[in-house]
Amino acid sequence: MTSTTSPTTAYATLLLRLSLGLMYLSHSIVLKWMTFTLAGTAQYFQSIGLPGWLAYVTVFAEAIGGVLLILGVQSRWVALALVPILIGALKVHSGNGWVFTSTGGGWEYPLYLIILSVAQALLGDGAYALSPSRSLPLGSQTSPVGRTA
Repeated sequence: MTSTTSPTTAYATLLLRLSLGLMYLSHSIVLKWMTFTLAGTAQYFQSIGLPGWLAYVTVFAEAIGGVLLILGVQSRWVALALVPILIGALKVHSGNGWVFTSTGGGWEYPLYLIILSVAQALLGDGAYALSPSRSLPLGSQTSPVGRTA
């Protein structure tokens, strides 16, 4: 692995960061807040055996995380912090089949977002990050992606 990052990689990582941030933000605001409402989302959480207050935490964590990813504020750590929410969603949807349009929603969407979030954490911030992340402690010292703008 080289210690330099190409501008192409920095911009590809930026595209990942922006699309992931927009997805978290829209999933939180458009789906859970505007479509199902916060109270409706809390009722759904309760119907599957989770505490209702966890719905509010989830909605706000996804919204704030999405904004932070879009802005490029500590993207590695934000992406990693959102993974437990997705693991919970994966568990909830695991019995519903592959396709998210299945009754109750499938498990491929949360799994895909977990993979994208881990990839974001591994790649770094990309170009134009407002507050670039420190490298993950993975043993070797490689330069983080995206210190170029």
